[in-house]
Amino acid sequence: MRISLALVFGSLLLGSAEAAVPPVVPGDSHRGAKIFEGEQCIRCHAVNGRGGTMGLDLGRAVSRSYTPARMASTMWNHAPVMWGAIGAAKIRMPRLSPRDASDLFAFFYSARFFDRPGEEARGKATFDAKQCGGCHGITDSRAEGAPPVAKWESLADPILLVEQMWNHSFPMRLAFARHKLEWQALTSEQLDDILAYLRSLPETQHLVSRFSNTSDENGHRIFESKGCVNCHKGELALENRLRNMTLTDIAVDMWNHAPRMMAQPPTLTPNEMRQLLSFLWMRQFVYSGGDIVEGKRVFIERRCGDCHYGGKHGAPQLPGQARPYSEVTIISALWDHGPRMLIRMKQAGIGWPQFGKPQELADLIAYLNSVQ
Repeated sequence: MRISLALVFGSLLLGSAEAAVPPVVPGDSHRGAKIFEGEQCIRCHAVNGRGGTMGLDLGRAVSRSYTPARMASTMWNHAPVMWGAIGAAKIRMPRLSPRDASDLFAFFYSARFFDRPGEEARGKATFDAKQCGGCHGITDSRAEGAPPVAKWESLADPILLVEQMWNHSFPMRLAFARHKLEWQALTSEQLDDILAYLRSLPETQHLVSRFSNTSDENGHRIFESKGCVNCHKGELALENRLRNMTLTDIAVDMWNHAPRMMAQPPTLTPNEMRQLLSFLWMRQFVYSGGDIVEGKRVFIERRCGDCHYGGKHGAPQLPGQARPYSEVTIISALWDHGPRMLIRMKQAGIGWPQFGKPQELADLIAYLNSVQ
C-alpha cells in the first residue's frame, strides 16, 4: 500500500468557476514495487533495509504527520538535489504517470510508510482492558464463534483485519448485549498497540506478516452495490472524513461505527473489502482539504504565474484547461517536466520554489482546481 509543479499549476485569475473534481487514481502496491525498482529509485532509496543508502529508507515507520501532502512537498523541495545526484550517478531520469505515482503511494503504504508502530506493553494492557481475551484466547476460543488469535488470517494486513472486524461486528454486538457489556470503542493507537502485542507472541509467528494494497477499479461499484452510498452522501460523504487517514484509522472508524448501524452490515469478502478500502483510501489524495484563498497567495508568492500565466519562458498556459490536480498529479508532473523547468527557471533568473509546510501544497492544489 500507500506522488508537481508549483510552476505548472494555474492562473492568477481566481474567477468564479467551481473547483474541478479530480478522479480517483487507483493505486496498486504490486505495480508500485515494480516501478520502484524499474525506475531505479532503489539505487538511492531502500525500503525496509533493501536498497540504496544515499536517500531515506522509504519503508521506515515515520510519524503520522508524514502525509501525502508532506511526501509530495518534500519531494518537490528536494527535487533539484535529487536530480543532481541522479545525473552524477548516470542514472536514467525516472518518468512517472499519475497512476505510477499512485502505485508508489500504495507501495510505500504497504511497507508501513504511513502507519505508526505499536507498543507491545500497552497493547497487552489494552487487549485485557477491552476484554478482547474474554472471547478470543491466544490459542483457544473462549466464546462461540470467536476464533483464537493464532487462527486469525493475519495480524499485519489491515484490510483482512477490517474485513473480519466488519463482518463479525453484528454478531459481536449481540454477544456484548447478552453479556451486558458495553461496545469497546478503540483508537487507532490502541489498535496499533494491540496488533504489536499479538504479533510479538510466539503462537502467532506463522501468520501473514505483510499486505498489499490493490487497485480500486471496482471499489466504487462495491460502495454503491453494498448500499454504503445510501447513507454516505452530502455531509456524511466519506471524502470529507478521510483526509490523512491510514487503513488502521479506517478500520477503527468502521469498528466504532458498527453500534450506530440499525441493520446488519452487508457482508464483504476479503477481495471486496480490499477493493472498497483501496477506493476509500485513495479518495483522500484527490480532495486536498486546502484553502483556496491561501492557495492563491502561495501561487503568487512562489511566482508560478511568471511562467504559467501568459505562456512565458516556454511554459504552457493552464487556466481553463479542465485539468484537475492532486498529490499524485503533482508528483507525476514533477518527474515529467521538472528537470526542463529547472533549466528554464535558471535562465529566467527565477529560484526554485519551496514549500515551507505541506499545507501550502494542499492549499495550492485547492486553488488550482478552483480555476480550471
